[in-house]
Amino acid sequence: MLQGINPLLTGELLKHLDEMGHSDTALIVDAHFPASRLARRLVSMPGTSSPDVLEAVRSVLPLDDTPAVDLMTSADGSLLEVQEQLLTAAGVTAQGSRFIDRYAFYDAADSAYVIIRTGETRTYGCVIVRKGLVGHASAA
Repeated sequence: MLQGINPLLTGELLKHLDEMGHSDTALIVDAHFPASRLARRLVSMPGTSSPDVLEAVRSVLPLDDTPAVDLMTSADGSLLEVQEQLLTAAGVTAQGSRFIDRYAFYDAADSAYVIIRTGETRTYGCVIVRKGLVGHASAA
């Protein structure tokens, strides 16, 4: 255990986040996402919510320039509660993010550095984050 590190951040996950380069992507996905089929590197976090995992990841990972976050567009195009929570956890607004359709989101998994599968059961509880510059003045 490490002091000052969110307890959701396992050694395996921290290793992957550390190895990511500038603009590499991490997908934090819900339990419905076909993560096992699409991931090159998969970290499973059952029993967690996507917003909680994103908040933990953001505690050690600065975001890239806008749009640093992509969300999956809901079936009717509305902004769902889980998506609002993801935006809050990322520290961005809907205007500071991008919404992409489900199949484009799946395609993005091909180039993701890591996919983090949560236990989130709410639909559209998926987000793509791009790593910014560590130690850069804009890093939060």
